Amino acid sequence: MGVAGRSGVCEKRGMLQAITIPGLLVTGTDTGVGKTVVAGAIAQWFLRRGMVAGVCKPVATGCRHEREQLVSADAEFLASCADSRHPLDIICPQRYAEPLAPSVAARRAGQPLDWAAIDRSIQLMCIGCQAIIVEGIGGVLTPLDELSTVLHMAHWLQIPAIVVARPGLGTINHTLLTIMALRTAGVPVAGVVINRYPADMPSVAEETNPAEIEKYGKIPVLCIVPEDKVRGPSVPVEIAEAVEMVDWARIAGFSAGMLNAG
Repeated sequence: MGVAGRSGVCEKRGMLQAITIPGLLVTGTDTGVGKTVVAGAIAQWFLRRGMVAGVCKPVATGCRHEREQLVSADAEFLASCADSRHPLDIICPQRYAEPLAPSVAARRAGQPLDWAAIDRSIQLMCIGCQAIIVEGIGGVLTPLDELSTVLHMAHWLQIPAIVVARPGLGTINHTLLTIMALRTAGVPVAGVVINRYPADMPSVAEETNPAEIEKYGKIPVLCIVPEDKVRGPSVPVEIAEAVEMVDWARIAGFSAGMLNAG
C-alpha cells in the first residue's frame, strides 16, 4: 500500500485532484485524538477574520441513521464552525454506520468507497472559498479501501498537514512516526497540535513531550489545546483562545497579497 508506483491504480480509481486554493489537512496520530475539534477551531479562526473556509471530511464511520440517510456528527460540527452553506452530504460524501476502519466498514456495508464522489465534494468545496480544511479519519495509515490509506489521500491533495497528537506518555513515538510517514510520502508537514492537555497537574511526560517532539521531529508544536471534556455545537472558548495564537492563513499558504485581497 505504498504511495509510490500507484499511477495505474489512481487512474482507475479517479485520483483526487490536488487542491489549488490554500488549505490544510488535519490528521492525527490515531483515532479519537480530537482532529474534529481542532479542524473546527481552525475553520472558526478563518471565519472570525471574514474569510470563507470550506470544510470537508471525505470519509466518516460510526455515523447515525437519520430518516433514510446516514449523518456524520463530525461533519455537523465542522459545518457549524465554518458556518458552511454546503449540505452535509457534500461536506462528508462517504458515510458508513459501523465505527470501523473505512475499508472494513465499506466492505461490510457492501458499498465501496467512491473516490469520484470525494473528488467532486472537495472541488465543489473549493468554489467560492478562500481556504479549505480537510479532516482525515484515524491515523495516516488507516486503510480507506483495499489499496489506499489516509496517507495516499494526503499525497494526492498536496496541502500542508497538521498532526493532532495526545499529550501523554507514548505520544512522542506516535507523533514522530506520523511525521515520518507523511514526509516520506512527500506531504508537507506544517506542525503539531497537542490536544487535550490537562488544565491541572500535568504529568512530567505531558510537560516535557512538546519540546521532545519539536527537538526530534524538527517541527514546531503550533499550539497546546486544553482538554475538552464535553463537545457542544461550537468550539469552547479555551480551545478557540489556544488556536487563536497561530497564523493559520500563512500555514495554509496565503500570501500577503491574498490576505489583503480577502
